[in-house]
Amino acid sequence: MEASLDNASELPDAVPPDTSVAGTGYTTPTFLQALIDADILIPTGVDGIYGRSGVYEAIAEGMNALVTQAGADQHAEVLRFPPTTPRKDFEDSEYLKSFPHLAGTVHSFCGNERDHFRLLERLEEGEDWTDQQRPTRVVLTPAACYPIYPVMARRGPLPPEGRVVDVFSYCFRHEPSLEPTRMQMFRMREYVRLGNAGQILAFRQMWIERGQALADQLELRHMLDVANDPFFGRGGKLVADNQRDQKLKFELLIPVNDGAPPTACMSFNYHVDHFSTVWTLRTSDGEKAHTGCAAFGIDRLTLALLRQHGLELGQWPKTVRAALGGI
Repeated sequence: MEASLDNASELPDAVPPDTSVAGTGYTTPTFLQALIDADILIPTGVDGIYGRSGVYEAIAEGMNALVTQAGADQHAEVLRFPPTTPRKDFEDSEYLKSFPHLAGTVHSFCGNERDHFRLLERLEEGEDWTDQQRPTRVVLTPAACYPIYPVMARRGPLPPEGRVVDVFSYCFRHEPSLEPTRMQMFRMREYVRLGNAGQILAFRQMWIERGQALADQLELRHMLDVANDPFFGRGGKLVADNQRDQKLKFELLIPVNDGAPPTACMSFNYHVDHFSTVWTLRTSDGEKAHTGCAAFGIDRLTLALLRQHGLELGQWPKTVRAALGGI
């Protein structure tokens, strides 16, 4: 494990979650309450879904621009997709095999006039009307990189040097929480590498170093550790253990939430040939392509900055504000 701190115990002390969000009746960490009191996050009545203030957005936009600057020499192809993906591609990705509890589907009313009348009756009576909705052909994007793999596969074999793609999107994961870093809708910025194993491993190591340098530039206390995804089901632990044993995923952890371990704000992933098994991603010599990505949680990094530097931008270190575009 590489780390900027000797061990996790040196991270800022956790504060017991001892305050409540007004009107919810829930006990919640003090940091979330402070964000709400300062009108930086605006509660909507649904845990993990917030409005954001101008101050919050200025930090997030500065953070995104800083990631762009860090990757300028990659000459990446820029692709932007809406926060939805075709249901067929989603099913092919095998996401439901590992993370069914996080998936979000898009449903719409597809009935006739009589069905509409029935829906209105239920709405008027305060009864459940959702069975009048039917699945559409799109689902909510769970990770920014997912839409690009079928697109790359349709282009045919990769060039000898492989490809680097820059993607950014709102993502959805159904995990309602009072931890401000565990939003249901959040922004993810990624650089995705497609090529052979050597190219992917070199890319990942480069971004691990750049991610740590970026955190240092922002004066964020952090540590790097081997990690695994939260796989679901009886075999989930075995898959997670295998991922950790092979060191396929590293996370840059930053203390943000009260009474909780440090939060993963960046991740550096080696997918091996998973996506080329799902889609026909091939290298220039016809072999299965390998893929990897460096992912930056824009909202988590924004919250980490607010937690470590305070809610008043005027009191932040001048070098940090300058790095974020002079906010």
